[in-house]
Amino acid sequence: MNYIIKNATLVNEGKTTLASVVISDDKITKIIFGKNDFCDGNVIDATGLYLIPGIIDEHVHFREPGLTQKADIYTESRAAVAGGVTSYMEMPNTSPQTTTQELLQQKFDLAAQKSAANYSFYLGATNDNIAEIVKTDPKKVCGIKLFMGSSTGNMLVNENDALIRLFNESPCLIATHCEDEQIIHENTVCCKDLVSKGEVIPDAGIHPFVRTTEACYKSTAKAVDMATRFGTRLHIMHISTKSELTLFRNDIPLKDKKITAETCPHYLTFCDKDYDEKGFAIKCNPAIKMASDREILRKAIVDGHIDTIGTDHAPHLWHEKFTDDYFTAKSGFPSIQNSLDIMLNLYHQDLISLTKIVELMCHNPATLYQIKGRGFIREGYYADLVLVDLNHEKVIKNDDMLYKCGWTPYDGMTVKSQVTHTFVNGNLVYHDGIVEDNIIGKPLEFER
Repeated sequence: MNYIIKNATLVNEGKTTLASVVISDDKITKIIFGKNDFCDGNVIDATGLYLIPGIIDEHVHFREPGLTQKADIYTESRAAVAGGVTSYMEMPNTSPQTTTQELLQQKFDLAAQKSAANYSFYLGATNDNIAEIVKTDPKKVCGIKLFMGSSTGNMLVNENDALIRLFNESPCLIATHCEDEQIIHENTVCCKDLVSKGEVIPDAGIHPFVRTTEACYKSTAKAVDMATRFGTRLHIMHISTKSELTLFRNDIPLKDKKITAETCPHYLTFCDKDYDEKGFAIKCNPAIKMASDREILRKAIVDGHIDTIGTDHAPHLWHEKFTDDYFTAKSGFPSIQNSLDIMLNLYHQDLISLTKIVELMCHNPATLYQIKGRGFIREGYYADLVLVDLNHEKVIKNDDMLYKCGWTPYDGMTVKSQVTHTFVNGNLVYHDGIVEDNIIGKPLEFER
């Protein structure tokens, strides 16, 4: 179907301008600047609304296959488009873990049947699957996911020879989870001992003392050192500490960087003081740290030390999170439906500009991953577009979430913006609070 989005405030490539956008089939065919008076065809009057490129979330866990009691591609992709996310890249720690080309293809096949948003999937690295990794098609697959910290099953890569081969031979970008396993293990043993003696209460507040700044920095520094030695394209995910920022550059353009960094909305929103109110709802790995870390991270998204915003969307069932025991409460939480809301709250607090939010959530993921035809509002690009009302205050509620798990750590938070329309490949997939059920996204393509 063809559409004309009329008289929107376009936020794109560092500028904010009044414009109308013409969509034909799946592409943007014309951008007309200034005020226009279109009246024929499928015209959406966007007067007073802001038009941005579709958000590209390069860090999600949709739990399919094998963990679909928590989430699946169908439910979470619909939550994504309701939040303005038109493309996602999904992680390999499902069941079975995505560590072979065959299992990777099975995920693509699932998404082709049920994903409302565009998609790609990471192949997971292990200590012994380099033969599978080197077969990866860099034009189809977003990257290789490397866990250099605690994970499940066979996905912790801790053998030096395996790391050397991976950094030397990976055919595409390596995305890492960086926490030092030995430090976490020692801290966990210590905390369990203190709990057994009654000296520490096993609540959520001990999480940043188990998964410490030291654990993050040591592992991140190791990954950066290896990538530097081998010239590897490395993206460090979910940066949570101010100390790690010293390992990244902000003095060269993104297109020239080989080592880049991501943080998440929750590290920009919460801090250690929020464990008292939120408890295990905000337990995640790496841990949410101190208020001083949050403040420096907020500066880093503006000054270029942080290159992208991903959600680390990681649903768990309510009873898996809300227990009485720190050591059994699951880490991770859902967030993809709220990520733009949360980032726009920072805009309303004068902490970041609209153009910088679009750069971090739309332009930079497209540039960093070399995604074909997405991430920008340009003629000839796919019509992945989002209309936002910046003057629509609402309270985030669990009951309004489309997540399969049915809850969010942002429950009860007031936000000042609202996604009104989301287009995926020129299709109006979300509007008036409704996700159209017959629209399927496309696999992402990479120009590598």
